[in-house]
Amino acid sequence: MEPDLADFLIPASGFSGPLFTILVLALVLDGVFGDFPRLFSRIPHPVVWIGNLISWFEKRLNRKHLGKADLMLRGMVTSLTVIAAAGAVGGVIQVLSDFGGVFWLFEILLVAVLIAQKGLYQHVKAVSTALKTDGLSGGRKAVSMIVGRDPDKLDEAGVSRAAIESCAENFSDGVVAPLFWYVVAGPIGICAYKAINTLDSMIGHRNERYLYFGRFAARLDDVANFIPARIAGGVICLAALLGAKTSGKAAWQTVWRDARKHKSPNAGWQEAAFAGALDLALAGPRQYGDEIVDDPYIGSGRRDADASDIDRALSLYVGACLINAAWPVLIKALWFGL
Repeated sequence: MEPDLADFLIPASGFSGPLFTILVLALVLDGVFGDFPRLFSRIPHPVVWIGNLISWFEKRLNRKHLGKADLMLRGMVTSLTVIAAAGAVGGVIQVLSDFGGVFWLFEILLVAVLIAQKGLYQHVKAVSTALKTDGLSGGRKAVSMIVGRDPDKLDEAGVSRAAIESCAENFSDGVVAPLFWYVVAGPIGICAYKAINTLDSMIGHRNERYLYFGRFAARLDDVANFIPARIAGGVICLAALLGAKTSGKAAWQTVWRDARKHKSPNAGWQEAAFAGALDLALAGPRQYGDEIVDDPYIGSGRRDADASDIDRALSLYVGACLINAAWPVLIKALWFGL
């Protein structure tokens, strides 16, 4: 008997069986409990464990006096070791889940914890709420929790655009990509992806300290997010088409025109889709500490965003999350029937 195409693309547990059920339950669980604040106020979040492991290696292997090639090699060893460790944890959970029944709970909880739909919504909504209730100072404080730029240099429009940009970029990194890699490779895939993404956020910077040590991590993150970012852009455009106060046509046109303007090969797809859908201009010049990044604007709309634009962005985000959750259902219907 010749292998079916699905045998190559769907993990051993099978989309017709537990994987599909686990995914649906995990998305519901995330939608209800979000970041599980009560649980992770008592024990470290899995991403914290990954971050601690990265820090342990970085402090011991990243030395200023070393040459470029040596630093790149050490960074690659760090990255591969951390990814292997995370993947091993995913493998253990996969083995447990294969027993079935109550053991599925481990995999359901893992996926719910690593797909950050509600958590991202709450963090971005906090910026809108703070602007409305506490003014610019409150908005600056709230946005500092989700972006790396200097909040004291931002006016209300800058705070609002920063929140929307974070929502756009993290829709791919925090929602679409984890789900994509879970569908492709089960618990191992989602754990490995989360390690890659955390490595990039911690050591994948183009500054003096991480330029060479973090280069492998940054490039690997670009590869891991290449397909998810483009799925995310398309999902946002479709959500904009179906939304009441957004333009799907403008979102699509802006993606094709402006996505390549972003310094990241991936983030431009989501930001351009949000910019076009909301008739805003995102990105542009920004300040990170003492460094000013003079990037071009993405989108040809307004720059004077405010809290109401954040709320519109969140409505678009909710629609995009619903569509993103639906595409595994479509795969199931096409390959296995409902």
